[in-house]
Amino acid sequence: MNIDRRGFLVAAAALGATSLSGGILAANAAGGASLIELPKLPWEQSALDPVISGNTVGFHYAKHHKGYVDALNKLIAGTPLEGRSLVEIVRESAGKADKAAIFNNAAQTWNHTFYWNSLSPKGGGKPGAELVSRIDDSFGSFDDFRRAFLTASTGQFGSGWVWLVLDKGSKKLSLIKTGNADTPISGDMHVPLAVLDVWEHAYYLDYQNRRLDYATAILDKLMNWRYVEDNLGKS
Repeated sequence: MNIDRRGFLVAAAALGATSLSGGILAANAAGGASLIELPKLPWEQSALDPVISGNTVGFHYAKHHKGYVDALNKLIAGTPLEGRSLVEIVRESAGKADKAAIFNNAAQTWNHTFYWNSLSPKGGGKPGAELVSRIDDSFGSFDDFRRAFLTASTGQFGSGWVWLVLDKGSKKLSLIKTGNADTPISGDMHVPLAVLDVWEHAYYLDYQNRRLDYATAILDKLMNWRYVEDNLGKS
């Protein structure tokens, strides 16, 4: 089924989605409790064409991302986690078997929001000189970073994520892989700077099983280096 732009925007409006800059929590008009809401995309649905099609973005955002948000709100309703921030929910449910479903949906909600921000229709290529210098210091050269990024992207077995992070101990940049819903914000070792979603639903409609082609296209044409710089500046 195709989701056209008008239909997608109508659906997004019906969700009452808030902007990413406005935060992920919104008041529940019914009674004062807080719901986790689906943030707006930081660009139009078709803005990443032809690297990622509007059709893929529509399914990924309006079906998968929204599905995690909806499931999370049901799971935390009436529990001590209701009304807590998304990051708090992720951290308080991480590693707890009885809260695995909450963690999975909370982490996936956060990861997807971070992924959308890691992409830009004006991204890709090399970053500015200061960030290139940080990359050179951490990986040897930008070309070495590029090879490591693509190797990590294809080397993650099954579903998961490839993160560019700041290691809090060494103060160097590094790449880490996490499986399924796992996320660096559940711990305190790394500051996430950008992420690549390597779940098949992120790319299969456009690239089928060609994950390397997808990862290459993201890095070369969509990587939001300004977002990386902003996250570094806040660390």
